[in-house]
Amino acid sequence: MDLFVYSDESGVFDKIHNDIFVYGGLILFDGCQVEEYTRRYLAAERAIRQSIDTSTGDCKYSNDEELKACTITNIEKGKLFRSLNNAFSFGIIINQKRILDQIFRDKKSKQRYLDYAYKIGLKRALQTLITRGIVQIDNVKNIHIFCDEHTTATNGRYELREALEQEFKSGTYNYNYAQFFPPIFPEMGKLSLHFCNSSIVPLIRAADIVANRIYFHGLNSDGGKLSKISLTLLP
Repeated sequence: MDLFVYSDESGVFDKIHNDIFVYGGLILFDGCQVEEYTRRYLAAERAIRQSIDTSTGDCKYSNDEELKACTITNIEKGKLFRSLNNAFSFGIIINQKRILDQIFRDKKSKQRYLDYAYKIGLKRALQTLITRGIVQIDNVKNIHIFCDEHTTATNGRYELREALEQEFKSGTYNYNYAQFFPPIFPEMGKLSLHFCNSSIVPLIRAADIVANRIYFHGLNSDGGKLSKISLTLLP
């Protein structure tokens, strides 16, 4: 089994002006699932693009306009989210008010914390799949992770890939407590990390919708609306 992870973020990592920061996305279990949910999502986007703006009599969105969560209506976001029914969705909610001030003092420390949060949140989502019996530890061959491209430097992307591979394949060692944490997939092959243009990869846009839903309902403390999403809360 190959695992395919698509993720995006919502919010700004800035504790002065923002309460939470969110990662959200999908975990799919083979290439067939990737194709199926890509088709579903594109069909939902197509239906939204063909809807008529009653004030002009024209289609609301052009064919080349990217349907981002920040530019479409809540009803339209709901339609896109429902196209992902039965896919495994995960999210990470970072409570910025509880993070130490020194983490925000420079870009590197901020990125290190975000990488840590992403790694731990994704690990817990994968452990949930194992606990539910959906994923068998020895059956995972490769993990392919696709993130929305952002301003992370090339060396930062390399560090994130190394951290994820260590967490999932090699295991980690905490020197402060002299404790080894074993990997969750010791027999897996490779872990690949790709930063993608959301206008080209539909499931990155789908991850944007998942992340936005978590952010909106997280801010409003409406946990019932997030009951179908595997969530990790940090710190």
